[in-house]
Amino acid sequence: MREFDYVVIGSGIAGLTFALKAAGKGSVALITKRGRADSNTAWAQGGVACVTSEEDSFDLHIRDTVTAGAGLCHEDAVREIITQGPDRISELLQLGMHFDRRETMNGESELDLGREGGHSKRRVLHFQDSTGMEIERTLLDQIAGHPGIELMENHMAVDFITTGKLGYAMENSCVGVYVLNEESGEVETLRSDVNVLATGGCGKVYLYTTNPDVATGDGVAMAWRAGGLIANMEFIQFHPTCLFHPEVKSFLISEVVRGEGGYLLDARGRRFMEKHNSQKELAPRDVVARAIDAEMKRSGSKCVFLDITHKPADFVKSRFPNIYETCLKHGIDITKQPIPVVPAAHYQCGGVKTDLNGETSLRGLFAIGEVACTGLHGANRLASNSLLEGLVVAHNAFEKSSRNRPPRVAFDLPEWRPGHVSDVDEMVVISHNWEEIRRLMWDYVGIVRTDKRLQRAATRLRNLHTEVQEFYWNFKITTDLLELRNLVTVASLVVDCALNRKESRGLHFTLDYPDRDDAKFLRDTTMRRT
Repeated sequence: MREFDYVVIGSGIAGLTFALKAAGKGSVALITKRGRADSNTAWAQGGVACVTSEEDSFDLHIRDTVTAGAGLCHEDAVREIITQGPDRISELLQLGMHFDRRETMNGESELDLGREGGHSKRRVLHFQDSTGMEIERTLLDQIAGHPGIELMENHMAVDFITTGKLGYAMENSCVGVYVLNEESGEVETLRSDVNVLATGGCGKVYLYTTNPDVATGDGVAMAWRAGGLIANMEFIQFHPTCLFHPEVKSFLISEVVRGEGGYLLDARGRRFMEKHNSQKELAPRDVVARAIDAEMKRSGSKCVFLDITHKPADFVKSRFPNIYETCLKHGIDITKQPIPVVPAAHYQCGGVKTDLNGETSLRGLFAIGEVACTGLHGANRLASNSLLEGLVVAHNAFEKSSRNRPPRVAFDLPEWRPGHVSDVDEMVVISHNWEEIRRLMWDYVGIVRTDKRLQRAATRLRNLHTEVQEFYWNFKITTDLLELRNLVTVASLVVDCALNRKESRGLHFTLDYPDRDDAKFLRDTTMRRT
């Protein structure tokens, strides 16, 4: 057993921010299941929404967020996160973060603010179209060689250790975590009174996603198994514009392309968004994704097109260098050709239920970033609010977990007991189940749902859960097996939450209940393992 003051699981913006702050107070174990830069943060293109312009205001940003959230935003969370934004951005700049700037009429330099769907003002700070990667670089530069942080790459968290599981007659608390060392194949025991989930989202539960391969919902599944409260998992945001190309998977075409004037076109080259919403291409993501889905189903086409060719070529190349180069590499010159796009799973608005300090229902367990449900996003996330949330709630979680900490209670945690297990003899079974989960979620629990489709998904997931549990108890654990176990758990939570919401709201749209029902469902959907 190894002891730390803080155990942080995940190396995106939230996990790295917390680890850096906590390292000044005690020892930190920073766990990441792949390399240090493998996170949803590193894939974020758009930027960070924050009020920095005199033409903008906190009240406007709050209004835009609440409007996008379709009635389910917690306004205290919205106000706290948005008003803290400038201070957290200032800290990031002090660490060496570079945001794009532009020259003003009088020759001075100011932040070059972008605009995205649902925003009434330009307020998105960005670094070209690779903002997340630049944030990741900035924070990792600070982490590198830090004496207070032990970075554990290629380590995957398996399960939390709780006093309830250990049989203590006390409030159920999280006191440690089992972690698989992927290189040795051994499971290590880490002891801490402060355990922080920063594992990101669950995009890989769907067949098509903009997320990296690490986004398998690990944190939500772990918190669920430990007895934590889970909320609003029915609200999965589908990004409207993922590149449609046979040789490319998961490449996002940033919302900023529409924010800078890009048009959505149908298969015949006609704009169609005005038929669906008065904001046209700048409507919130749930509206745009459903509009694209409807157009594709109406015409039978495999994609729609995003056209930015009416803008100067030099502007397009300088504003979207990563998108331009990636598309060009695959035969699409976006200065001359529209980009084929389709919706894809992008962001989970629900997650482990927390307060504004990242505290969960389980003592000793914090959740920050996309894995958490703070109430900021409601039923639909406003573009570029996620990175802001990661910064703010990581800061709050550090402040709360480090303030007046009592002496560490001694717990002699048991070592991992694998039992009589063997190596997985048929990896094809794991890969088949993985693909089946992702396909049924895409077919039955996608942008448009029905009770019949959801029930079909629930039935098959129950069977898959039984199969996966059999693998888990009879074979030596691997990363693939652990991810499969987490995927089936998170998929079931999404389906169960969706079945419990008998209305359409935000990202959850069902043909059986097409209208919003504030009388019955103006509340979070919460679930806890029984």
